[in-house]
Amino acid sequence: MLQGIVRESILKSGTNALRKDGYLIANIYGKGIENINAAFKENEYIRTVRNKENLSFPVSVGGKEMDVVVQSYESHAVTGRLLHVDLMIAQKGLLSHYYIPVKTEGIAFGIINKGLVNISKNRLRVKAAIENVPNEIVVDVTPMDVGDARLIRDLPKIENVTFTDSDRVAVVSIIKAK
Repeated sequence: MLQGIVRESILKSGTNALRKDGYLIANIYGKGIENINAAFKENEYIRTVRNKENLSFPVSVGGKEMDVVVQSYESHAVTGRLLHVDLMIAQKGLLSHYYIPVKTEGIAFGIINKGLVNISKNRLRVKAAIENVPNEIVVDVTPMDVGDARLIRDLPKIENVTFTDSDRVAVVSIIKAK
């Protein structure tokens, strides 16, 4: 379980002091719950997020344990270092918006014809209760040739999960290599 601290100061000077000590600034929020200004050791946070098995993962901040989901993050434009992360508390039975990662499987037929697999949407926005949300959306690219695309409407339907992006949005396509 990822251990964090509650930030006493939300001023820039306090935030910069925490970053110098190797902390990642985080905001934790949920419907009907007071926001928590927290900080996690940056390396521990990255290790936890990379090795998580589900979309949600447990954290402990100020003696409270909760399951959270990464909603958004901010990284430095040049160094790529994480600066800030927004975590939403995963409340069971409550409909919320989540971002689900897209993964491809198979080797596209279009690669033989000098094409490249282009993932247009790395994460798809869905509305569902946390217990119904899949960990990832898998798209089979094996039958795709150059110029083909898989749209949101082409994806298999998931029970009790609604895609909130337009059904005309391309998720994966095979483009011609230059």
